Amino acid sequence: MKYFFPDSQDLVDPSFDFTTERRSKDRIRQRDDEYAHEVFKTRAFDGLLVSKGIVDGYGGSSSRYTPGQRHRLLRLGAPEFFRVNSRKPPLPIMGDCGAFTYVKEKEPPYTVDELLDFYDNCQFNLGLSLDHVILQYQPEWDETKVRAGGVPAEIHERLALTIKLAREFFKKHKAGRFRFVPIGVAQGWSPKSYTNSVRDLQKIGFKYIALGGMVPLKTPEILECLRAVEDVLKPGTRLHLLGITRPEHVAEFARYGVASFDSTSPLRQAFKDDRDNYYTLSRTYTAIRIPQVEGNPSLQKMVQSGRVAQELARAQERRCLDAMRDFEAGRLSVVSTIEILREYEHLYDPKADHADAYRETLESTPWRNCSCDICTRLGYHVILFRGAERNRRRGFHNVWTFFRRMRQELGIELVEAA
Repeated sequence: MKYFFPDSQDLVDPSFDFTTERRSKDRIRQRDDEYAHEVFKTRAFDGLLVSKGIVDGYGGSSSRYTPGQRHRLLRLGAPEFFRVNSRKPPLPIMGDCGAFTYVKEKEPPYTVDELLDFYDNCQFNLGLSLDHVILQYQPEWDETKVRAGGVPAEIHERLALTIKLAREFFKKHKAGRFRFVPIGVAQGWSPKSYTNSVRDLQKIGFKYIALGGMVPLKTPEILECLRAVEDVLKPGTRLHLLGITRPEHVAEFARYGVASFDSTSPLRQAFKDDRDNYYTLSRTYTAIRIPQVEGNPSLQKMVQSGRVAQELARAQERRCLDAMRDFEAGRLSVVSTIEILREYEHLYDPKADHADAYRETLESTPWRNCSCDICTRLGYHVILFRGAERNRRRGFHNVWTFFRRMRQELGIELVEAA
């Protein structure tokens, strides 16, 4: 099973100084910065997924690319732009339309021709058909008529449109002799509807099928759909799960024909989750929060309103940074460190209380036991919830660790992940 890491232009600046928190004045974003696959000596994932919606931006979702970066991607092609050839073997790149960016629209804002051109210009290895995501999971719809609360007409139309676009995508891909592998996207609201979608896509000719719209589903619901799809899956047809991470179930997914999946969850949990910020092979830990006075919006509002004195906030921020430095050097105990951290936390977020979580983190010091390039270079800085350079590196660590957890669940020796 392969793990594709979705691109959102998440890079780190190798010139960033964690002591002074300054970076090189000569730095050029993207060109000088490093992607996750460049940070690690060993492999952290099997490939990249690049979305047209992320590259172009649509509606309320702005592009993660500057106009110059987008131009370079289309001019150079994805392998050179992402520098994937630095890996041996090179990382494959999968393209998709980014259906979540236009989920509220009646129809996709792109044409099949535009998507094919995007995939071809970017020199992707694999490309997903144009689809319209269905987020409702209502198996009971299959048991009743429309007038009695059955499948809404709009949902039927989305599914029909997705299959129609997949048929056009496959036909034009074949006629145009495009080099990338075509992947048909199946949508549905139930095990039965997903099964019908997969059956239709196989009739069209797809041998690689992605199941979309499953991000909100619980694991038992995903497994229920996979069991139903298995009944119509032809020998040799591979499945991809869009946006799904369930490391403890990857072996079971593989038994139902799942050959690949993608997700940004390991990265995003590093700075989006309140508790599960740092991955190990067996559990997660809470990162130590030391927000920057000038970089934290809520703290800045309190300073500007006069509720918090700026000099006091700066002094406590500095005291926390010094405390973590002294803790790492063995000059400060866990208890004393937590007292200093809690004093600052009470200032910037009086309702929060991470004392117990911090105690677990500081008593375990998981970063000292990690062999990834991030932890060995950064040390305790990786556990600090503070600014993009630290948070994103912790996210990269999570991706690296998640990949090994996945391989472990599949029974593959970790040395093979290199």
